[in-house]
Amino acid sequence: MSQTRVWKYEGTGNDFVMTLDLDQERPLTADEVRALCDRRFGIGADGSIRVTRGSDGRPFMDYRNADGSVAEMCGNGLRCVAMLLRDAGEATDPSFEVETRAGIRQVTFQEDGRVTVDMGEPNFTKAAIPMRGPAWETYLDESLDLGGGVLVRATAVSMGNPHLVLFLEDDPERFHVSHIGAVLERDDRFPEGTNVEFARVGPDAIEARVWERGSGETLACGSGACAIAVAAHETGIADRRSSIRFPGGVLEVERQTSGSVLLTGPAERVFETTIDVEALAEASFP
Repeated sequence: MSQTRVWKYEGTGNDFVMTLDLDQERPLTADEVRALCDRRFGIGADGSIRVTRGSDGRPFMDYRNADGSVAEMCGNGLRCVAMLLRDAGEATDPSFEVETRAGIRQVTFQEDGRVTVDMGEPNFTKAAIPMRGPAWETYLDESLDLGGGVLVRATAVSMGNPHLVLFLEDDPERFHVSHIGAVLERDDRFPEGTNVEFARVGPDAIEARVWERGSGETLACGSGACAIAVAAHETGIADRRSSIRFPGGVLEVERQTSGSVLLTGPAERVFETTIDVEALAEASFP
């Protein structure tokens, strides 16, 4: 029986099963990720993060969605990576770099206990998202019919991963996120699928819900918060700084004049344990 040490961390309710594999000895298969993330037969999480080594000795965030599929970026996950490394004694500096499939990102511990991630620059071109159509075109503030005569304003953007942001006139709680999000995630216009955000701009904050590609509805999404904020700023309905209020909590986003986007929010350890990952996967997916 081979036991693997695992941790569970969460950032505004977005939770992750995490492993520390700095010597690159224990990659996880898609079946193992699905088993770990299963909320009935496994530990339960929105995704799995294996922290290993990248180039030049940097920590690398090997992130997979709950369905086992590989993802490029996860803002809440990056904050949890920073906390895991600090808790494990592997990070002693207040600021350091983490490598992701979307590039290298800077993480910084704040005095109030929160973590800030430099999420890089957004890209609105269809080639970057990716979205079908001429590479240089954008999909900004377009009218989108959700069916039944419900029209919303939609903007697509890449934050290192694809996002489709829907701006609503009504409370996001009134929308069937599990139905609409699941359909739009697999819309033919997005060859690699997309995350879908449901947002309403208010006087003090932007209220939001999110359907994450490969995971379903989650309590919050870091890259989704950034997508909402920059889409709102790009279309002129919000300033450079926004508070994004998800069911799991509030995330702060600032679009700097340099173009880079800063994401700030909490990250907390839930527990740690050991588990026979291979046996769990075999039992869950015979």
